[in-house]
Amino acid sequence: MAPRNVVVIIGTGGMGLAVARRLGSGAHLVLADFSQAQLDKAAETLRGEGHAVHAIQTDVSSLESVQNLATEASQLGTIRAIAHTAGLSPVQAPPDKIYQVDLLGTVHVIETFLTVASADTSLVVTASLAGHQAQGTLSTELEKHLATAPADKVLSHPELTSPPDLQERAPGLRAYGISKRANIIRVQASAAAWGKKGARINSVSPGIISTAMGHQEFNGPLKEQLRELVDKSPAARVGTPSDVANVVAFLCSPEANFIVGEDVLLDGGWASSRKWIE
Repeated sequence: MAPRNVVVIIGTGGMGLAVARRLGSGAHLVLADFSQAQLDKAAETLRGEGHAVHAIQTDVSSLESVQNLATEASQLGTIRAIAHTAGLSPVQAPPDKIYQVDLLGTVHVIETFLTVASADTSLVVTASLAGHQAQGTLSTELEKHLATAPADKVLSHPELTSPPDLQERAPGLRAYGISKRANIIRVQASAAAWGKKGARINSVSPGIISTAMGHQEFNGPLKEQLRELVDKSPAARVGTPSDVANVVAFLCSPEANFIVGEDVLLDGGWASSRKWIE
């Protein structure tokens, strides 16, 4: 029997599970999550559906933990795709934790999986509409730092703080926007290094997606703004995990082999249309 390609899914929430189902047929699925309970549940579900699954508890904020994940995954076969969906939302954690997981964690994934990537490996990072909304609000110096600083220095910048008014309203909101903007530009800045190995890296930026995390946001402090965002979008609906999985699958496919260092915005058309309808 020919060895299976390896597909790595980091984060086993709603989007991660959907991507695993979309990419996992015939592959060796490597699942990673900080929560052992969620990881075990996802692994059991996917094994029950016929997938070959290897589960590895992983803390993306720890470089050593991500290195262990990459090493174990690479020992199982050729890594064809990595989908990084792990992250914390503004209602789930304080700013410092969001920076550790959403920002630093993504840097760890990008840098570590580059070392085990080969020709035709594709990494897709999950950013967010919030990263697009943060565009233009950060200094040029901070953006350069977020895009290129080494992992051990990327969080050492004086601008990575939240103003008091935003702290009161939604403590992690600014940290989340900065982190997701960092994801987008880090992918751009890393594209050349991935390209030298014949590999590709891209990102997707979901808007409001119907996952457990999305429901928390939709019922949190910013629920009125989020509901207005959905109502004013041309699609006039929330997104589904399958909407995200379909785009990730395309970006990981041979049909997308000329797409490198790009971000695909999945927000039902809100960002592109709002300047014309306001």
